Amino acid sequence: SGRGTAPQAAMQSAVFMAVRHGGRMERGGRRRSEPEEADKGRMKRTIIKDWKTRLSYFLQNSSSSNRRKSKKAGKHRNYFRPSPEEAQLWSEAFDELLANKYGLAAFRAFLKSEFCEENIEFWLACEDFKKTKSPQKLTSKAKKIYNDFIEKEAPKEINIDFQTKNMIAQNIQEATHTCFSAAQRRVYSLMENNSYPRFLESEFYQELCKKTPISRATQGT
Repeated sequence: SGRGTAPQAAMQSAVFMAVRHGGRMERGGRRRSEPEEADKGRMKRTIIKDWKTRLSYFLQNSSSSNRRKSKKAGKHRNYFRPSPEEAQLWSEAFDELLANKYGLAAFRAFLKSEFCEENIEFWLACEDFKKTKSPQKLTSKAKKIYNDFIEKEAPKEINIDFQTKNMIAQNIQEATHTCFSAAQRRVYSLMENNSYPRFLESEFYQELCKKTPISRATQGT
């Protein structure tokens, strides 16, 4: 019977140690949860701060661009932080977001954070291109768009298929307002189906939809 008690004692000891070890792990897990929560809080604040910096840049550029184009004297228009109700409208349709100056700047800031801002820059360049009236300017702008966004290893090369690129290369020889239509539709669809849903789920957009402002720094530029 003595041989039977040794394994039993050893098993009880092992269970006791396992319980103690498990208890320490649980206590340790609870102790580590506080720094993890603090890290998450700091990360969120950093994300918001980075957003504000990029957003301020795009808003300032938008305002200064309008000042250069306007021949009238006076103060340029500031783009103020939208109301939560206005921001919520952007989730109803992608066009609602692009049509709003502040929303467009916020979306550009988001795409920059995802390292794919060339998509919205190409789309904007195409919008400007379609409004060009002078045939000479149309040709020069077409070549610039091609060099910036379309050709192989362009500085802001967009992700479109080889066939579409070839078609554009041929069309810009005698530029028309529809040179980039197919490519613009592809990029629009790419943004609408991929980047736009992620933007709506982003920390910054969620903050815009809240009643409490992020900070006074985003009230206007």
